[in-house]
Amino acid sequence: MINSMTGFGRAQRTAAGKTFTVEVKSVNHRYFDCTVKVPRAWSYAEEPLKALLAGRISRGKCEIYLSVDSHGSDVAVVLNRSVADSYLLALRELRETCNLKDDISVMSVARLPDVFTVTAAAEDAEETLAAILSVASEAVDAFCDMRRTEGVRLAEDILGRTADLRRMVAAVEEQSPQVVAQYREKLETRIREILGGAVVDEGRLLTEAALFADKTAVDEETVRLRSHLDQLDEMLRSDAAVGRKLDFLVQEINRETNTIGSKCNDLTIGQTVVDMKAEIEKIREQVQNIE
Repeated sequence: MINSMTGFGRAQRTAAGKTFTVEVKSVNHRYFDCTVKVPRAWSYAEEPLKALLAGRISRGKCEIYLSVDSHGSDVAVVLNRSVADSYLLALRELRETCNLKDDISVMSVARLPDVFTVTAAAEDAEETLAAILSVASEAVDAFCDMRRTEGVRLAEDILGRTADLRRMVAAVEEQSPQVVAQYREKLETRIREILGGAVVDEGRLLTEAALFADKTAVDEETVRLRSHLDQLDEMLRSDAAVGRKLDFLVQEINRETNTIGSKCNDLTIGQTVVDMKAEIEKIREQVQNIE
């Protein structure tokens, strides 16, 4: 079945003293557009994450978020002994020179710049990337499942509307011959009123009715409409990305419906055309959400 272009997925996993959290979300877009946001230290994961998602979907404006909680296990705090000794020497000189109170303490020295150096422990980039992609794969799976579930709902809604359109097309096909018959009857009545008791030329009457029938005939349009609706239903049951094709097909359905409305000046058909256009607009809105 088809997929929606909107979805969300999240996964979390702890490995090597770090907790990796990946969130994936998307909204409608004409093409595939992916933004990856990761902490600076793990920027090497941006392109692999984008490639992971690109291999699963073809359309949608997507965002991937990676957060990493290190739990402090990859941080080392080292005392800069020479810097600390220099500070102590300078502080003692300040105390003696200015005759200050001797209140030098560990905490007061520890607050001074560069007394300690905080370094990140070396990590295996390949191992870390594998862990990131593993949790990202789970998030993408959840993301795709949501898009698929939403796609099923969209397909069911549109299929219901195409069934309604078929009933309306059938109503137009049933009403169309009656329009010609009513025109012929009105034309004959008017001619008789104008001519009084004179004999009506049946041949000319038939010719006028035939011209009117040819001008207002919608057989070709209804046949094409049914064909377009069949194609639409078939696409909705496809596993391929058919959103763009569906968008074009809905435009064709709307065009045929407009032609029917312009050719028929019958009130009943006109109201049916209005109802058809309302359903087509709802279908068009739904199609915008399909990948």
